[in-house]
Amino acid sequence: MEKKSYTISVYSENNLGLLNRISTIFVKRHINIESLTVSHSEIENVSRFILVVNMTEDAVKKIIGQLEKQVEVIQAYYHTEDEIIFTETAMFKFKSDLLFENPQIQNIIKEHSMNIVTVNRTFFVVEKAGRRHEIDAIYESFKPFGIAQFVRSGRVAISKEAMNIRKILGEIVQ
Repeated sequence: MEKKSYTISVYSENNLGLLNRISTIFVKRHINIESLTVSHSEIENVSRFILVVNMTEDAVKKIIGQLEKQVEVIQAYYHTEDEIIFTETAMFKFKSDLLFENPQIQNIIKEHSMNIVTVNRTFFVVEKAGRRHEIDAIYESFKPFGIAQFVRSGRVAISKEAMNIRKILGEIVQ
């Protein structure tokens, strides 16, 4: 079976140590987590982990089973890239003189519809939300100018189909 990219969503209680236990499930199986984002979910007091991994479908099904054995995990789902809507955000920091003295920097910012976050005498910061390949292309365009700092978020994703987490929680509460 061929490996491909899967986005795993884990709905859970927000308890101390859960992130460590979740990452251990992947480490024990020698699976690299390409991206990890944790945030509040659409349900009060429920967190959502979004992980991106590259593996076979059989392996991801086994991982989902292991994740759901964790006491705090309410439900886990996996999706292929065509089953979700997703994005990442990146920020780039440069010396301010580049913005004012180099029109190529301004062109890159305009070409990619980037937002200028802040500008002061010593530095400026721009951001871009998009797909990984878009951010990679911007990074390569900026690299010759000397990027002072770069940071990229993990993937955030919403499934196209309902995940029925509210129904599951309703059954647990009753």
